[in-house]
Amino acid sequence: MKIPGFLVLGRMFPAFLNLSSRRAVVVGGGPVAAAKLDALLAAGADVTVVAPEVVPEIEARGVTVIRRPFEDADLDGAWWVVAAATVDVNKRVRAAADARRIFVNAVDDPQHATAYLGGVVRRDGVTVAISTDGRAPALAGLLREAMDAFLPGDLDEWLSAADAIRRTWKQQRVPMEHRRPQLLETLNGLYEKPGCGIRDPGFEGIRDAASDERALNASDPGSRIPDPGFVSLVGAGPGDPELWTVRAVRRLEEADLVLYDALVDADALRRVTKAQCFCVGKRARRDSVPQETIHRLMIRAAKQGKRVVRLKGGDPFVFGRGGEEALALAMAGVAFAVVPGVTTAVAVPELAGIPVTHRGLASGFLVLAGHTSVQVDDTLTAVRPNSVSIVILMGVGARRELASQLMAHGWSPATPAAIVCDASTSSEWTWMGRLDGMGAAEPRQGSAGVLVIGEVVKVGEALARAVALNRGAGSDPHDEVKYGLH
Repeated sequence: MKIPGFLVLGRMFPAFLNLSSRRAVVVGGGPVAAAKLDALLAAGADVTVVAPEVVPEIEARGVTVIRRPFEDADLDGAWWVVAAATVDVNKRVRAAADARRIFVNAVDDPQHATAYLGGVVRRDGVTVAISTDGRAPALAGLLREAMDAFLPGDLDEWLSAADAIRRTWKQQRVPMEHRRPQLLETLNGLYEKPGCGIRDPGFEGIRDAASDERALNASDPGSRIPDPGFVSLVGAGPGDPELWTVRAVRRLEEADLVLYDALVDADALRRVTKAQCFCVGKRARRDSVPQETIHRLMIRAAKQGKRVVRLKGGDPFVFGRGGEEALALAMAGVAFAVVPGVTTAVAVPELAGIPVTHRGLASGFLVLAGHTSVQVDDTLTAVRPNSVSIVILMGVGARRELASQLMAHGWSPATPAAIVCDASTSSEWTWMGRLDGMGAAEPRQGSAGVLVIGEVVKVGEALARAVALNRGAGSDPHDEVKYGLH
């Protein structure tokens, strides 16, 4: 394959690099460049960033920053280069790197790259990397999710056992062709001891309990464990896995395949299910799996006799495209059921102490999708200003435009407003103020959040003041939960 200006021959050569204490140069100062720093710093590289301007995330990492346009000499002494700038700058970086025989990873710009990163799984000292030769990074991400799901949960025990037997092999000079059978026998032995691995009686007890529950709930078709060839559209709530419903957990325990959204706690998911898990969700400005592809994955797996769970943040039928998926399954003749979740439209404001209705303030609420500007405008035309609470999902990135739209439709600039991001997680962030100040609020970049507009926000402000007062009035710290909002 010939790329204009460069000749590419043969297949990619896979390798793992030791960058410890070696100079790595990142050209570019935006969010894409910032996203490359974690892996380099984790590898112990001595990182230098070259760019006229850099985002705060780069400044906070403590790396060397050279604030000016790229110069060829910036690559002197470098072992590894990341080009995360414009195509024109990346082209210059590639030329300078070629002259110095340095490999370049050009982010989302394969024409100017000589090294391509892939999906990486790291667990318990084992690293697995998957590459698509720079052609399909999203596919590499999907394959990484699959590989992570297939790796054993007790991989650390495998690694320890393999390390110990390797020393024995070296002492006894065991031939290479005899080593793999011996290693398999050793690993199988890990599961013959009581309380270890997949034969753990505790694990079998979970399965037995599920079987008992199936028998006890035989009279309730919705609660029964589905037969193979079945899809469950499951709501995962606002974020905290403790808010998953009992039925949601049951379906996950019995699943063969789970297709989950980006806001789902992946670590908690893997603790609950032994199924193959793929992340198919969308986050702002990141690649996502097309909805039609998700339909095909569900239908194909179900027709192969698998139990499939489509796990969505919030509730499947509240801006979750669950209706589209249900229709696609029905048209394909695939059996399915909907397992409702706690919708973020109510749960997120609630976790911040904001009721969406409150006697004397609001007797109803309206839920909108903030990324559909025209539909928001049409809906506000039919609503009397300040008559109901407004809850806007997927609107944090458009908060300035949404505030302007509301005021253009007659909502007072002094209307109380709130932004709640990453509710029910350790990263939760809340802002409360006036509608005309909502656009100036600065949530963490990339956060998922909900906007609330209306007099009910005053209740959240009053609760926050009361909590602060009680905590500061000599209260017993052990009673702090009593004064919490969630």
